[in-house]
Amino acid sequence: MTLRLYDTRARQLRDFVPLDASNVTMYVCGPTVQSGPHIGHVRAALSFDLLRRWLTHRYGRVTFVRNVTDIDDKVLANATETEPWWALAYRMEQEFSQAYAAVGILPPTYEPRATASIPQMQEIIAALIERGHAYPAPDGSGDVYFDVRSWPAYGELTNQSVDAMEAAADADARAKRNPQDFALWKGAKSDEPADATWASPWGAGRPGWHIECSAMAKRYLGAEFDIHGGGLDLRFPHHENELAQSTAAGDGFARYWLHNGLVNVDGQKMSKSLGNFTLAKDVLARHDPLIVRYALAAAHYRSSLDLSESSWAEADAALGRIAAFRKRAMRALSDAGAQGPTFGGTGFVAVSPRVPPAFSAAMDDDLGVPQALAVLHETVRTGNSALDRGDVTAAARATSAVAAMLDVLGLNVPADVEGAGGTTASALDTLVQTLIAQRAQARADKDWPAADRIRDAIGAAGITLEDTPDGTHWSIDG
Repeated sequence: MTLRLYDTRARQLRDFVPLDASNVTMYVCGPTVQSGPHIGHVRAALSFDLLRRWLTHRYGRVTFVRNVTDIDDKVLANATETEPWWALAYRMEQEFSQAYAAVGILPPTYEPRATASIPQMQEIIAALIERGHAYPAPDGSGDVYFDVRSWPAYGELTNQSVDAMEAAADADARAKRNPQDFALWKGAKSDEPADATWASPWGAGRPGWHIECSAMAKRYLGAEFDIHGGGLDLRFPHHENELAQSTAAGDGFARYWLHNGLVNVDGQKMSKSLGNFTLAKDVLARHDPLIVRYALAAAHYRSSLDLSESSWAEADAALGRIAAFRKRAMRALSDAGAQGPTFGGTGFVAVSPRVPPAFSAAMDDDLGVPQALAVLHETVRTGNSALDRGDVTAAARATSAVAAMLDVLGLNVPADVEGAGGTTASALDTLVQTLIAQRAQARADKDWPAADRIRDAIGAAGITLEDTPDGTHWSIDG
């Protein structure tokens, strides 16, 4: 199948054709590090981690850039006398990195900070002024604005006309030609730290937010690249302004625009400005990181996601079923390997790990992770059925396919129950083992009705017992 992705700019699914099939290029807007990450930030980063992993599976190499906005109005506003803006930015950057790493988000190929690309920003601004698409403020403040009415395509990303847009609120409007014009360069202000300014042809100051990403994307990926990603809330004004200033400066910029849906709380997007956010560190303190990754990945990346306690419980149960199957399969395959040379010295049937065609089809259809997870769980059920009837070869194929799918999804579910579901799985294992011991004692006492009652109670809970020469093992029904 051809990989198809929903392009926000085109407002439709498009066949993905990279500029260079041997190196897919991808830029994702990273955090503005004025404070620590909430769970919505983690969901956004995970969405593009999943895309990156699938692109790597399909094409072999992905150059992935995710920036850090370390100079911004919000960063300056949250700085204190005891913690300067640059120290705050670095501390918050570390919090984001730790949260991402906890849920298995791969580090980017490059992770530039905005403050390291000031010369590149100034080059783009100078080109825009020369082309007649930007102008320095006539009041001598040092501000430079993008002239939105000079660029007929302005508004194409979000399908808006300039007249319908609200005034840009990122700079003082007194020196603007049009209320919608946005800041490319902000002149130095007396109430801002002196070390938050840089020299420029228009006067000392600092960059506007939007020009930062245009400059970093071009610096690390070139004037034209494959994919630009970010949260749905960044489409306007941030991505609209990026697209306008980069293309007006003569660059091809992003060929595909992808946006992930938001995490909602009571029907509103989770955000720091609304105060309805849940910090990532609080979620990770309560739930196993693997559970968090599964729960955040379970909804399609473009859909909104409403998280609740049931979200974590469902993810925990799903991971427990996968782990129980892998444990059971490893034991069966190891036993089979010990019985003859057919299975080789490792104790496993030699099956190359490949994702099933249905899994590939789901992922190729605009990164259909929910449908891909359905294929994963169906394969687990198939594998359990094979184990039930003693078909070791079919079980080997299933466990190999499960391993391949887990690898693509970054769900490194261990082949043991305790490691997969955190405290819930550990507690369940303790309870079931207690019942197994009680059943064994009843059988030893030849109290067959009691033994049957215990087995029936376990079965009613969706748990299968398997009596083997080395003991009784349990698994959750697939």
